[in-house]
Amino acid sequence: MLEPFVSPKAIAIIGASSTPGKLGYAILQNVLQYGFPGAVYPINPKRSEVLGLKAYPSVLDVPGPVDLAVIVIPSQFVAKVLDECGRKGIRGVIIISAGFREIGSEGLQRERELIRIAQQYGMRIIGPNCLGIIDTLVPLNASFAATMPDQGSIAFMSQSGALCTSILDMAKPQGIGFSRFVSLGNKADLNEIDFLEAWADDPHSSVITAYLEGITDGPRFMEVARRVTKKKPVITIKSGTTSAGSRAVSSHTGTLAGSDRAYEAAFKQTGVIRARSVQELFDFASAFARQPIPESDRVAVVTNAGGPGIMCTDALEQMGLCLASLTEATRQKLSEHLPAAASVLNPIDVLGDALADRYELAVEAAANDPNVGAVIVILTPQFMTEIEKTAEAVVRVSQRSDKPILGCFMGEANVGPGIEILNKGGVPNYQVPERAAAALAAMWSYRQWLEQPEDEVPRFEADRESVRRIFEKVRSSGRVTMSETEARGILQAYGIPMPRSELARSAEEAVEAAERIGYPVVMKIASPDILHKTDIGGVKLNLLSASDVRDAFDLIMYRATRYMPNAEIWGCLVQQQVAGGREVILGMSRDPQFGPLLLFGLGGVYVEALKDVTFRVAPIGRRAALEMMQEIRAYTLLRGVRGEKPADLEAVADIMLRLSQLVSDFPEIVELDVNPLKVFDQGRGALALDIRLVLAA
Repeated sequence: MLEPFVSPKAIAIIGASSTPGKLGYAILQNVLQYGFPGAVYPINPKRSEVLGLKAYPSVLDVPGPVDLAVIVIPSQFVAKVLDECGRKGIRGVIIISAGFREIGSEGLQRERELIRIAQQYGMRIIGPNCLGIIDTLVPLNASFAATMPDQGSIAFMSQSGALCTSILDMAKPQGIGFSRFVSLGNKADLNEIDFLEAWADDPHSSVITAYLEGITDGPRFMEVARRVTKKKPVITIKSGTTSAGSRAVSSHTGTLAGSDRAYEAAFKQTGVIRARSVQELFDFASAFARQPIPESDRVAVVTNAGGPGIMCTDALEQMGLCLASLTEATRQKLSEHLPAAASVLNPIDVLGDALADRYELAVEAAANDPNVGAVIVILTPQFMTEIEKTAEAVVRVSQRSDKPILGCFMGEANVGPGIEILNKGGVPNYQVPERAAAALAAMWSYRQWLEQPEDEVPRFEADRESVRRIFEKVRSSGRVTMSETEARGILQAYGIPMPRSELARSAEEAVEAAERIGYPVVMKIASPDILHKTDIGGVKLNLLSASDVRDAFDLIMYRATRYMPNAEIWGCLVQQQVAGGREVILGMSRDPQFGPLLLFGLGGVYVEALKDVTFRVAPIGRRAALEMMQEIRAYTLLRGVRGEKPADLEAVADIMLRLSQLVSDFPEIVELDVNPLKVFDQGRGALALDIRLVLAA
């Protein structure tokens, strides 16, 4: 599929120019300047020669075959020349030209015409509105970037052309090289998923990196990413972290969810490593490209200064890593060869007067220790420090070791030559300990992902026909919001346990229902129009007698008609009052990119204030359900504190999995809350007390 872009033998530049400053000049100049080995055909109907090459009026006039065309002409003429490319038999096209969907409806129509033409001839398109592509292996620079990156093993794609140029400019002085470099532009045809899939088996790319503003097809992205990340690391910056869309939401889940929550969940479930900045993207990618993945989370720190060693220790702990306990043999070796004032514990302090030989001994001893999974080498430039020789020593140890060794030569001017030696020797360097710790944490997270078995998604017996009938009934009445009675029927069809409950249309029916259920009971307003019942006083608890029930029924009905006079009211729901247990919330909000976004958190009325919640994209397996519970801050409360018994988390997981199946089976469900879900002590189960469910309009 991508062959015309990665191994073209002949390229046509449509819109090639001899005028410096024009895009057609910059692209042709880059193709020639950086050594493309194949044939290059400038296309310009007004010139017979461009930059010393014979020019042609059209690609149809080129005498030989053409694999790849780069189009850089005004947008209104692109469709015509694209059709000519198709007739010529060109299979790959890069459209640099802007003026398409990014300018509005007229541009969108132009873009759709490009897709129609491409499909007619079986062509693939990168762009439009893009910077172009760079391939350091061909080599080929078919872009208007101002530089050519060094060759490396990092593949990069971006939806922002401007960011591409900045990244190229930043990478060169840091010694970071690329294999493939693609500006996606408007993604009219080829998108991030296509390149992710193609680069998975690219032997020249050991790390895949991306800057994404949005994902074209969330479910397919997750399917492909889950497969690719088992082969090589994928590191992504995702911008646009505000809530997606302006659709009004009525559920807690809908209020708390948002675009960034969905992306965070999708990345976590597929092993994609998220970088929070361009610098962090470089930090992570550089470590993955140059060093082996750690086998454990235990880190040794070698330093010539106590303060930075402590800073590194703090950073490692904050990142979820830990200091390794050195073996007695390692400590003995260090004691024999280091000065008496040096620390042979961890961090290993070789003192401020350490020369290169002392560093080499300490780093090698740490790397050879079986308790150590990775080493961070900190150097601060003292008067006697042998910066370059120390860098050479670190490189030597790194090349002999199968463990990741990261440099932290702190500073810039004085340590610059040493950093250059580290970069050339394959040891990534970080100016401060926190960045080195973050890179190691990303590597350890990836190791855990690689070793994680597939989380199988279970299937439960469910009465899907009953659910369809309830949906039809709700829609036939012109509603999308379900009453609690209807929502209970949905959950019941999927085997989700709930307390006994009956609908009462009068005070006497309420008393009869309470007698059957048994006191104490709870009473709630039953109305498809009243979602937040407590806000209008539509809930009464701890009703102990027939008179309590009658009074509560009359009061609830009075409040409902007073505060919401236009609401459709069916009566009151009489429900078994459930004592004890802890309250959690389960929910779902349908994300426009990824689909059903599941929520778990501490429940009750404070859920939106505390926001102690976590998310996953459905469907999920049991491990993901249990992980969601462990991620909230209040998890220790569910595990039991001060002699309390732990909550029945297995029962909660079972309900979460049933909800996951429900919202996956029925994409018309756009919002769902079970709040609270009352969870009892271990082995005693859980009950869904209050349910809210909304269908697509």
